[in-house]
Amino acid sequence: MAKVKTRFFCQSCGQESPRWLGKCPGCGEWNTLVEEVVERAAAKRTPLGVKATPLTEIQIREEERVSSGSQELNRVLGGGIVPGSFVLLGGEPGIGKSTLLLQTAGLLAKGMDVLYISGEESEKQIKLRAERLGIKESRLHILTETRLEVVRDVALAMGPGLLIVDSIQTMVLEELQAAAGSVSQVREGAAFLMRLAKEEEIPIFLVGHVTKEGAIAGPRVLEHIVDTVLYFEGDRHHVYRLLRAVKNRFGSTNEIGVFEMHEDGLVEVPNPSKVFLGENSATAPGSSVAVIVEGSRPLLVEIQALVTPTTYGPPRRTATGIDYNRILMLLAVLDKKVGLHLGAQDVFINIAGGIRIDEPGVDLACIAAIASSLGERPLKRYALIGEVGLTGEVRGISQIENRVKEAVKLGFEGCIIPRINVSAVKVPGNFTVIAVKTVEEAVQVMFEQ
Repeated sequence: MAKVKTRFFCQSCGQESPRWLGKCPGCGEWNTLVEEVVERAAAKRTPLGVKATPLTEIQIREEERVSSGSQELNRVLGGGIVPGSFVLLGGEPGIGKSTLLLQTAGLLAKGMDVLYISGEESEKQIKLRAERLGIKESRLHILTETRLEVVRDVALAMGPGLLIVDSIQTMVLEELQAAAGSVSQVREGAAFLMRLAKEEEIPIFLVGHVTKEGAIAGPRVLEHIVDTVLYFEGDRHHVYRLLRAVKNRFGSTNEIGVFEMHEDGLVEVPNPSKVFLGENSATAPGSSVAVIVEGSRPLLVEIQALVTPTTYGPPRRTATGIDYNRILMLLAVLDKKVGLHLGAQDVFINIAGGIRIDEPGVDLACIAAIASSLGERPLKRYALIGEVGLTGEVRGISQIENRVKEAVKLGFEGCIIPRINVSAVKVPGNFTVIAVKTVEEAVQVMFEQ
């Protein structure tokens, strides 16, 4: 009898090791290496007659996308669901992943057969959730199964227009001697479903669990196998959810979809700018409004700042929803170039609405909010757009015209923008656009009566 070969795999990152280690050398996590049986397939010769095709002879056709029934999901996917696509949806427990996919299944089941596979819930549980969401479609089929071979047979017999698997960590291939959720099961199970999607042109949506760091649980190869990786973000204690694409072979990765969680499911938010703007943004000291762009969608967000005298020890710096080191840089610019000394002040920055901002176009709004809170003086009802450099200059940014149009649509009195961008803006008659070159000039304009 041949000796069984085993290896140790990290359950967090998929790192392989010939022996057990307390600390994973790949991701640094402790006690995550688990022993698994490794079966090596027999070597096979390549069939004769296989040859490569010249690029010029490859025939292509325009992919006909299928509408998901949700404009926000269509936007993030790049225009709809591509036949044969393989999509992974990740997010924290309780954030609404299963709710989003069950609603999508209910919408698509009005015109096609949809197969919903669940390895975590019973049929009765899914039925209760469907009734709460108002889903009563007869072409939505539910199967509680964890064996992927059975899932394939049912899918081939039914020929659904969409297959949903909730979740990949609960699925198993019977030929593998490993537990569900292990690295080998997740890797081989995803490859198994990927072949099913491509060969039968069935779009497949997978639900993926996430680690405590927010990454998809399992080996990194899982994200490489799929065509699209979506993250469903938000705080479970807030009603708003953001759907973001971090990988998309069929569209842009910069688009976001905004949903609001209600008792009867997720509702699309057609105008997210109103969501992210506070009601008192025009009158409260320490509040400013920035215009950001996510993909092709401009959004107005409220920047909140609180500056208070330091009572004990060194001053505190806290940033929520924005890069902490960028705030430290902006505080240094305010101190050096504007003369606002914050060495004895605690500074707290928050992005209202739970959104996270990575683009530098919010620099000017952050500086305005900090200066407003320090002086206890409210800002004008202007939107602020611009990146701030270390020398105190206000640098130009992209898509300035779309940003200004969004501010006009939301009823703002004007915009403060970089001087280099002023030639690209068409100003309406009742709207004021002020161009600034330096941070010092921008702060003076903000507080002019």
